Amino acid sequence: MTTETDQTPAMTTAPPVALHKVLAGQKALVTGANSGIGKGVAIALGQAGADVVVNYVDGDDAANAVVAEILTFGVKAYAHKADVSSEAEVAAMFGKMFDQFGTIDILVSNAGLQRDAPFQEMTLDKWNKVLSVNLTGQFLCAREAVREFLRRGIVPATSSAAGKIICMSSVHQEIPWAGHANYATSKGGIRMMMESLAQEVAPHRIRVNAIAPGAVRTPINTSAWQTKEAYDQLMTLVPYGRIGEPEDIARAAVWLASDHSDYVVGTTLFVDGGMTLYPGFATGG
Repeated sequence: MTTETDQTPAMTTAPPVALHKVLAGQKALVTGANSGIGKGVAIALGQAGADVVVNYVDGDDAANAVVAEILTFGVKAYAHKADVSSEAEVAAMFGKMFDQFGTIDILVSNAGLQRDAPFQEMTLDKWNKVLSVNLTGQFLCAREAVREFLRRGIVPATSSAAGKIICMSSVHQEIPWAGHANYATSKGGIRMMMESLAQEVAPHRIRVNAIAPGAVRTPINTSAWQTKEAYDQLMTLVPYGRIGEPEDIARAAVWLASDHSDYVVGTTLFVDGGMTLYPGFATGG
């Protein structure tokens, strides 16, 4: 029986793909990992053989549930509550990870939020909150990871690279988004930070890349897909004709974290069903 919130037929959902142990022995940290895209990425990294730290800021039960699922793959995992916009909390989070796992090989900076408002009504608090979590949070986490990658160097038995950073961006690093100026600005900033960092640390065999999701079925954007009317409207922006699932992003993250993508440096991988093809121009504009 189809309900109003079940808009995508089985044939149009993300196909299941087995993840081999391409990350065996590696240590990963995923921020904002107790729901949505972060949850999907954390679980996929564990399934691919990595030990995983599940970062979150709210929702103890949800974070512990993600840890429990990761543990079923025979790897290690634990949850760590920390606000990525706090320098002290980020330093403590990495310190505990080094105590528990010894090092870090993979950072997925996924934590993010929205505080939407028309531009003339946007408060400084809303602006600063989004920039501090979405952009400064990625800076703080990447800085800690790079310090460890430089200290440890390459361990050939683990990976061809000294370390891998995946910055979670958005199609809105390219597509303007009225009413969401703070969010779009944060994502544009992620792009330039990622590319500048990638250029700087590539000689040390540290790979920095980004994933830019399009419309993905997550709690942050429930209103965009929960009803048939909303879903149908959303699909006018997605040439591929289905909403993305967290697993779509998770598989991309596993690939970028693995040696299969060892020559991929400073690239944004758009996983968006074609949203950045500007489908409004499909019939000539």
